[in-house]
Amino acid sequence: MSDNFLQRVLAPPPYGWTRDSKFYKPTVREMLSHWFARMNLFRDRRNWLAVSGWAWPVALLPFAVVFFTQYFSWTLALAGFAYAMVVLGTVNIVWLHRFGTHRAFTFSHPLYRFVIRNLTIRIIPEEVYIVSHHVHHTYSEQAGDPYNVHGGRLYCLLAAELHQGIARDLSPADYARTVSLVAHTGVIANSYTQFQRWGSICHPGWTSLHFALNWAFWYGALFLIGGHGLACAIFGMSAIWAVGIRDFNFDAHGGGKDKRRDGVDFHRGDLSINQLFAGTVSGEWHNNHHLYPSGARSGFLWWQLDTAWWLIRLVKLLGGVSSYRDFKERFLEKHYRPWAKQHAELLHDAVIAQKAPPPR
Repeated sequence: MSDNFLQRVLAPPPYGWTRDSKFYKPTVREMLSHWFARMNLFRDRRNWLAVSGWAWPVALLPFAVVFFTQYFSWTLALAGFAYAMVVLGTVNIVWLHRFGTHRAFTFSHPLYRFVIRNLTIRIIPEEVYIVSHHVHHTYSEQAGDPYNVHGGRLYCLLAAELHQGIARDLSPADYARTVSLVAHTGVIANSYTQFQRWGSICHPGWTSLHFALNWAFWYGALFLIGGHGLACAIFGMSAIWAVGIRDFNFDAHGGGKDKRRDGVDFHRGDLSINQLFAGTVSGEWHNNHHLYPSGARSGFLWWQLDTAWWLIRLVKLLGGVSSYRDFKERFLEKHYRPWAKQHAELLHDAVIAQKAPPPR
């Protein structure tokens, strides 16, 4: 994909990506001013996608209130937390990240795609994540990266509204290319005329209906399993993931500091790191992912649990995945084994040096 296209596919913020040809870190005031402008639906109907980015997480809060005031128990709280951290995290990594953005695997039939797309409570529309994530990988930690860690925590936390929206002045040809980035996910795309009206690939009507039906189905299913208590616990605790995922890239890139560790983080092209918690609960070993972004697996070492990979393998066993890309052996051969050999040699030399008699 042309870098020039990815340079113009996202709407630049009013403070710009650069100043004097260098990445510009906006002030808090500049970011909040832009954020409030993007959240003003009365000013521009094309802000609807930015507004909905907070509307859906906020809509989860009443469920949390009902759970904590009417149905609270530690068992249900743990179930809700596990759903938010493990189930939501894993399925969204599989759907939005490995399939939606990187096409690391292919479905054998659209039915399986539909099931995985709706396997959990829907919170993030595909275009918000997928289009901007292509840009992120191309310009990681450079000017134009929509959630550049060097912009600070707020820069990443509010990135969906500040920087991840597609440009509203795309030409018909560029809009068609943008649609092609998400077409494989089954999104019903706006025509170019509709795009000019709504400023998005997805239509607010279809998207809202899809999310509403998805929520109704899952609330009903959870109610049948465990009543209002279980349903409210899972819906309410899902708000934790909905907000926390916004902060992920800042921490996964070391907060702008070099926290990479020898023998753990082998990709040195950016500051991405393999985090134990995020990797264990959702399979997002971020440094490994930046090393092989198009792989269906990112947990390469024995201790790196990869629940997203397990889900992909399960669907494959059920006949729902026809092919996938796995770079584990390439990683071991090219990165880990050479490092392990060199590390062993250094340890051996250090032991020999310690045993050697002191010079006279």
